[in-house]
Amino acid sequence: MKYNWLTVNATRVVTVAAVVLLLQGCGFLKSKFGGKGGNGGEVGVTNGEITATGRKGWKQPTPFGMVLVPSGSFIMGQADEDVAATQINMNRQVTISSFYMDDAEISNHEYRQYVNALLADSVSTLGEEEIMSKYYPDTTVWKNDFTYHNGDPMLEHYYAHPAFDTYPVVGVSWVAAKHFCKWRTNTLDDFRTKDGGYRSFGFRLPSEAEWEWAARGGKNGAKYPWGNPYVANGKGCYLANFKPQRGNFDADGYPYTAPATAYNPNDYGLYNMAGNVAEWCRDAYADNTNAIVWDMNPDNQNADEPRKVVRGGSWKDIAYYLETGTRYYEFEDQKRSYIGFRCVMDNLEGRTASGRVGGGKSKSKSASTKKASAKKA
Repeated sequence: MKYNWLTVNATRVVTVAAVVLLLQGCGFLKSKFGGKGGNGGEVGVTNGEITATGRKGWKQPTPFGMVLVPSGSFIMGQADEDVAATQINMNRQVTISSFYMDDAEISNHEYRQYVNALLADSVSTLGEEEIMSKYYPDTTVWKNDFTYHNGDPMLEHYYAHPAFDTYPVVGVSWVAAKHFCKWRTNTLDDFRTKDGGYRSFGFRLPSEAEWEWAARGGKNGAKYPWGNPYVANGKGCYLANFKPQRGNFDADGYPYTAPATAYNPNDYGLYNMAGNVAEWCRDAYADNTNAIVWDMNPDNQNADEPRKVVRGGSWKDIAYYLETGTRYYEFEDQKRSYIGFRCVMDNLEGRTASGRVGGGKSKSKSASTKKASAKKA
């Protein structure tokens, strides 16, 4: 009797298991529970019903050398007296979506990877003359930018010598900086697609509003990336590389540029958002920008305007240009010994409810930052 009861139950278990396997083979159970079997999941339609759910396997990693800048809202514009009486940066509240930003300016050796790649792979399409004239750093800026100045040592060694590998690249136009972003995107996407992954969202230059939001480091109304109101700490040490006093260039520790990760970062982990080299932004320049752009992710892209926004001040500028709210411009094809750039990438996870990062400080940082790499080197 006991034997017959066990036999009956065993038969039922086998029968149920066979039915489940049959249903799974037909795709019914997987479709019902959001799986990929049968006509559901992969196609998104099962038995005439739309059963598509979120595709699996996608995650946005933090790009190497970048930090996450959270979304938020702030009062954009001049953070102190407009001593030049320009009236070109009136205060206005704007909202910025989250994005990733290079923790430091693009260095000579990083830019060299791009130039070498162009010379190796793109001579047949671009031509060596165009690569050297348009995208190769113009080292003569060290003499041409200043009259009666002995710039020969910097002209000969700044870009070529390993002593300056970790210093920010200069002598690069807005056009070249934008092309670098495109090359960097293609390099990453080629690797990802060959590995079966999704394409990235692409590197680009930051908008003017993104740059200012990142420079403030969560300090709304801050005059400088480190806060207010001085350019030196309590010990008298300068907090950035610029033109102190009446022209004592050496007082901050560096007569020309400094390494891209010199000085302390701001609260978002970004180095040299004030001083060292000024930085190209994506926006076209306009005196009335605040009046014409939207207050959600403002971005003034205008291909017909050759003037492009420059932010942050440089090693040759007075403290006024280091302020987070000071804006000026340079022509897109011009190359200067005091203008460099850094890249950003959109954080699409940060534009969804599940991926938002709370205001304040950045909560995601690349495990391999440029500062850490420099220390290992």
